[in-house]
Amino acid sequence: MGVEVQLCETCSDFFFFLAEFLGQSIMSLRACGLIIFRRLPKACATAATEGHIEYLLLQTSYGTHHWTPPKGHVDPGEDDLGTALRETQEEAGLASSQFTILEGFKKELNYVVRGKPKTVVYWLAELKDQDTAIQLSSEHQAFRWLTLSEACRLAEYEDMQGTLQEAHLFLSSKE
Repeated sequence: MGVEVQLCETCSDFFFFLAEFLGQSIMSLRACGLIIFRRLPKACATAATEGHIEYLLLQTSYGTHHWTPPKGHVDPGEDDLGTALRETQEEAGLASSQFTILEGFKKELNYVVRGKPKTVVYWLAELKDQDTAIQLSSEHQAFRWLTLSEACRLAEYEDMQGTLQEAHLFLSSKE
């Protein structure tokens, strides 16, 4: 039996913590996506390009028109990585053959949206050809390739900014 309760964000966080502590199951929205990046040729790299890495962000065509990596809800029977691949294809027109998912980076974000818990899982993926065209779905109105600082400025949510910074540190540690 499900009960729907509308709470402020602070109360909601406490409610979900309490429910978990008591062993109660609460339905959570689950979404998955890819943080897509490309490396610019070293000859193009400057201090302004922050180590020749740019991140792909898409601007939603709904709501507040926020900027985010490609992501979407998990369909019934679908696994998380399958969701991330499907959503990247649907939202940015990128097939899995056009990028490589890096092992060792997986980030899970947990937050509350309209009083309900949401979990988003991101993997890090490198575009194989920096000139690959992006083809947006109707869910998005624009895309940009951005340095870390530019991406953090456009990604208004602190969790997303932190995730981009973690991804960048991960990439920097591999060079």
